[in-house]
Amino acid sequence: MSKPIVYVVSDSVGETAELVVKAALSQFNDQDEYDLRRVPYVEDVGIVKETIELAKQNQAIIGFTIVDPTIRNYLLTEAEKRRIECIDIMGPMIDAMERSFKQKPKLEAGLVHKLDEDYFKKVEAIEFAVRYDDGRDARGISKADIILIGISRTSKTPLSQYLAHKRLKVANVPIVPEVDPPAELFRVNPNKCVGLRISPEKLNDIRKERLKALGLGEAASYANMDRIHEELDYFDQIVGRIGCQVIDVSNKAVEETANVILNIRNRMYR
Repeated sequence: MSKPIVYVVSDSVGETAELVVKAALSQFNDQDEYDLRRVPYVEDVGIVKETIELAKQNQAIIGFTIVDPTIRNYLLTEAEKRRIECIDIMGPMIDAMERSFKQKPKLEAGLVHKLDEDYFKKVEAIEFAVRYDDGRDARGISKADIILIGISRTSKTPLSQYLAHKRLKVANVPIVPEVDPPAELFRVNPNKCVGLRISPEKLNDIRKERLKALGLGEAASYANMDRIHEELDYFDQIVGRIGCQVIDVSNKAVEETANVILNIRNRMYR
């Protein structure tokens, strides 16, 4: 026995209609028992006419999202003539909103999928944070809106990602006593730099937990207090040379630290 067929017709990509149809199908055994056929980018009644004929031949039903009143009404009228089950997924909601809001709809296809400038800025910032994470490319320092500076386990990476979702390009630079920081760090505007300081005790706890997660012993130099003090002293030297703001992240969640950074930045650019 052939699978029941559902045609998903749309004047855009058809994702909205397909999601609704799949949600409804989930109430009828396994979705794999049904044949879902998407008909996207419908711009004229010609494609609608062909789909109706196919639906009639295959004893199928139609679910659709079409905003053009002419095409929409044609589909409903012709489907009714041929006794085909045809469901207008979005039309009744648009009509109700028009009545309630006393405002004419735009009647433009695919508006929900149109990507605006704000979206692209966010994507660009997230990609930037990944590319210039952990000092892997010093060229990001001069391009960044914010440069985070700190020793290991001071939340540089999650902070970078959090701020990227606020459309800010963030580079972060790890501070290690055996490695000279990139020269670019001392050339950039110090107002763009933020040092992340942490108490030795808090860092010791965090690093011990990290070693446990990696299956390593707590005695490793990574969690040694002498080593931690050495790293923090070196960090203080570097941020002192730069002359940048320093935030104590010892007892702050990423969101709290991010808000402090955003407030600093807002004051700076008033």
